[in-house]
Amino acid sequence: MANSKPIAQIPSQAVCSGGGGVCMMRNTWRDEQSPAFINFISTFLRENCFRLNFVSITPDFIFNCGGSSVAFIFVTNWGSNISPLFSRIEKLKVQFANLYVVVTLASREQNDSFICSYFKSGMEFGKPTFVPVRDIEMGFEKIVKIAHSRGVCKGQDATTKLKSERKRAVQGMDVFLKVVTALPGIDNHDANALNQAIGSIEAIAKASKEYILENTDLSADKAEVISRFFRDPKFYLGPKIN
Repeated sequence: MANSKPIAQIPSQAVCSGGGGVCMMRNTWRDEQSPAFINFISTFLRENCFRLNFVSITPDFIFNCGGSSVAFIFVTNWGSNISPLFSRIEKLKVQFANLYVVVTLASREQNDSFICSYFKSGMEFGKPTFVPVRDIEMGFEKIVKIAHSRGVCKGQDATTKLKSERKRAVQGMDVFLKVVTALPGIDNHDANALNQAIGSIEAIAKASKEYILENTDLSADKAEVISRFFRDPKFYLGPKIN
């Protein structure tokens, strides 16, 4: 379309020590935009700690932020020949779980045309999400905010899972200590030594006296107690006095 336009002289990567994420821009989309707008995008990304790469991709943008990957179609000039756009959207929404379509509608006529085209195309609400904006700068700011918020949500979800796993691990260790220290003469130090050297209660039950002595600092008497407890029914069913 506009391949004859001069391309803004900006580096292929805009580096920021903050490391907010990575933005990949489609080469052909870039070539259709004005150099001033590409410079605006580069500056905006750099100031918000995103690296910018120009690559051959099917969406107009892919953002990787906080472990989340988000794809965008960015329509900067709403026109009359829009049927190929909706065909492209249908293909991309199958390929990308997180897809947004940002559409610049600068006039009332463009807004009416978009609404008519949207319903005529048979789009399903929210699949994908359409984001109408008044101007291209606002549109790109919206794109970065969406990508950033998706990354933050992904990070918070990962933190929640990590806390939950840590809580389960602590609870599991509490149960382990209660079970192992219930053996005659075995204290918390012995239980921790067994956990670190041998592992689970099942593994301890299978360990021989010799293996316990070789891999822990437990005494021979304690190793004998553990070995007999899990192997000798007369021993573990009999009354014990600590």
